[in-house]
Amino acid sequence: MLELENINVHLGDFALKDVSLFVEKGEYYVILGLSGAGKSIMLEAIAGMHQTDSGRIILDKNDITNKKIQHRDVGYVFQDHAVFPHLKVHQNIAYSIKNKFPKEEVKRKVEEIAEKVNVSHLLHRDPKTLSGGESQRVALARTLVRDPKILMLDEPFASLDVQLRDDLRALLRNLNREGQTIIHVTHDYEEAISLAQKLAIFQNGKLIQQGTPKEVFANPASQFVARFRGIRNFFTSELKEVDVAITDTNAKVKILPQEELSKGYVMLKSQDIILSKEEDGTSMANHYKGVVTDIVPSFKGNEVVVDADLRLTAFITHQSLKNLELKLGDEVWAAFKASAVNFIKSENPI
Repeated sequence: MLELENINVHLGDFALKDVSLFVEKGEYYVILGLSGAGKSIMLEAIAGMHQTDSGRIILDKNDITNKKIQHRDVGYVFQDHAVFPHLKVHQNIAYSIKNKFPKEEVKRKVEEIAEKVNVSHLLHRDPKTLSGGESQRVALARTLVRDPKILMLDEPFASLDVQLRDDLRALLRNLNREGQTIIHVTHDYEEAISLAQKLAIFQNGKLIQQGTPKEVFANPASQFVARFRGIRNFFTSELKEVDVAITDTNAKVKILPQEELSKGYVMLKSQDIILSKEEDGTSMANHYKGVVTDIVPSFKGNEVVVDADLRLTAFITHQSLKNLELKLGDEVWAAFKASAVNFIKSENPI
């Protein structure tokens, strides 16, 4: 349905570089990346707000690369909602269609879309009286009333509290189930996996990996991608034996036997690392002596960073931290099983 072919956009010192992706009709496609990665610029290029330096934008087999914004048949909901403050809610929603249809038809369309996004009770309100969640829904209704082929959302949950996020997430899922194609920009991993059928990860203006959430996060192409999933232990490695990987820090990691020698990555969940003050006497294949360099508490437990042959991050409970009496500078042993290590083969590890 939507295809980007080697899109390049230069804006000052920043550039989108050779971005190619394909969004199927009816798909929920999430663009994930840190602030400044180029996610919003990509949406704005699709919408026609930025002229591309090279490449093509194809929508339903029609080249829209050089078409004006109003002729692209895409809808864009801005991060700041951009509701017109001088117009009532019903006037905001009707704004883009008021001169295209008879008054009764406009009224019908506005009421229909207002019902769909649950703002019917707000139609005669002034925008300044709306909450953040209400303003977001009005902005969404104003875009959807045009019946765009693609709905593009720029950080739609950024200014909403937890309950409002849950409500809007359910609304967007329903719109997608009804056939609405959606492209959704976010920097939040949890938000991405809760909605995405397909996703693309951006870094410094480049699309570095795309696919289903399962494909991307089961086989991250770089440490950057792995960290979005919450994987802290991710190391460029090379198999020297079928069951021994050597990392780029020259640490030896024992793994389950692989079919062949290759380069790639060693990936390990923080929860699979066991910490102790004494060397572990169990059958765990990997043992490293190191120093605690950081302890990061959270609601569920603590991330403990251990500087050893590998810089390992373990996750332990509050009770375990108390029992071990861990503090910065302590010497500890970190251990994990060979079966806990995932080796990801890659011809060109980053």
